[in-house]
Amino acid sequence: MDKPAEMFDRDHEWTALARFITDEQPGATLGVVSGRRRQGKTFLLDAACRAVGGFYFGATEAADAESLRRISAALTAHVRPATPYHFADWHEVLDALLALGTERPTPVVIDEFPYLARANPELPSIIQEAYRPMRDQRTGSRTRLLLCGSALSFMGRLLSGNAPLRGRAGLELLVRPLDHRLAAEFWGISDPVLALKVNAVVGGTPAYRREFARGDTPDGPDDFDDWVVRTVLNPETPMFREARYLLAEEPDLRDTSLYLSVLAAVADGNATRGGIAGYLGRKATDIAHPISVLEDAGLLHRDADVFRENRPTYRIAEPLIGFYHAIMRPVWDQLERPGSAARVWQASRRRFVSNVLGPHFEQVCREWALHHADPELFGGLPARVGHGVVHDPSARVSHEVDVAVIGIADNGKPPLLAIGEAKWNDTMGIAHIERLRHIRDLITRAGRYDTSHTRLVCFSGTGFNNKAQVAADAAPEIQLIDLATLYGQP
Repeated sequence: MDKPAEMFDRDHEWTALARFITDEQPGATLGVVSGRRRQGKTFLLDAACRAVGGFYFGATEAADAESLRRISAALTAHVRPATPYHFADWHEVLDALLALGTERPTPVVIDEFPYLARANPELPSIIQEAYRPMRDQRTGSRTRLLLCGSALSFMGRLLSGNAPLRGRAGLELLVRPLDHRLAAEFWGISDPVLALKVNAVVGGTPAYRREFARGDTPDGPDDFDDWVVRTVLNPETPMFREARYLLAEEPDLRDTSLYLSVLAAVADGNATRGGIAGYLGRKATDIAHPISVLEDAGLLHRDADVFRENRPTYRIAEPLIGFYHAIMRPVWDQLERPGSAARVWQASRRRFVSNVLGPHFEQVCREWALHHADPELFGGLPARVGHGVVHDPSARVSHEVDVAVIGIADNGKPPLLAIGEAKWNDTMGIAHIERLRHIRDLITRAGRYDTSHTRLVCFSGTGFNNKAQVAADAAPEIQLIDLATLYGQP
């Protein structure tokens, strides 16, 4: 299977699909593909079907009887049998799909599967029965059935616990947003400052460039403000209401006002459960359910505090939703009036830096440390990278650590490979390094981690002064990471 030339990246996903689809072993197999909307799942799966003559069916929100008529017509057009198909139930549909793979491995895609299962909750059990191990229709087929969906809460339950399809799938593929480096390449942005600003607004969702911004990319750093005004804050563009639609499209989010308020609390800097509850004027126990639902939907991410047990913080997983709640939602009535975007953005730029850009830069630093940094930089391979708060009992103050790199524990304390501070808008100096040294001493005294080789890392969006450079040159334990390094530029 040759990947289409027009498909950007997705090498891992295409390779996984190709391996699953072209597997020559006898017996029909089942795969599950999921991911948030606008990530290119449909393009990926449709291209895979076209490459080897497979069958693709995109479900819609419809009654069960209408979906049966639609798939009957689609399969008739694909197979061209002597007599058109008129399926009475999904048992007949599954047998017809299994029959497609009697001669060779054949991909069969059912896209937006949650729509079908919502109309017919028995459908996963029907597929389970069709894929019964010794059933003749399965053993005599090499159909590679792929169920795809964007409702992450539903897709996450499809193979979990006591679900009917648990243990049946030979492929579980999650199509993720592009990371910050790939997103910059996809948007055609070489300037790392501009790349990170754009990434803080739209993240790594491919559709936002081609379909939603209609290919409009900032011409350069000086064009960023105008780009925000003419694309994201412009009520005439699809991007303007996209954040609202993302929430409305999740089937498990019924009382949207409560979920919107939870996201607004996080966007306003209330990262803990207590902070969110205080923002909403509720008890912490009252918001456990909405937080859990937002996590399952992939809209909210829970980060464990690496220095304190049971003190998690939360962050919005989709940058565009974070941008919407921090910048757009508070002034929505003004933005809906054409021509107001420039004035609103001028008044919101400081809030953008503090509530959107700064936290996003910290997260990019953590992801870089985990996925891109040379392990030699930290003296070992990171097992996980997080952040947390270190308490200073003598001074009765707490210190936030933006980046904490934890190594692999070998029958002892986990090694703390590095701790780091990330500042988007500050030129970092010797004071930042001394602060990290002090925090390292506090962590050593706490005794949870092995800090004998902990390195000190400063991440800056604007650079470092001479004293910091001299200190880093003199001590290998000190590392200075700028934007060019984060983006893999020399």
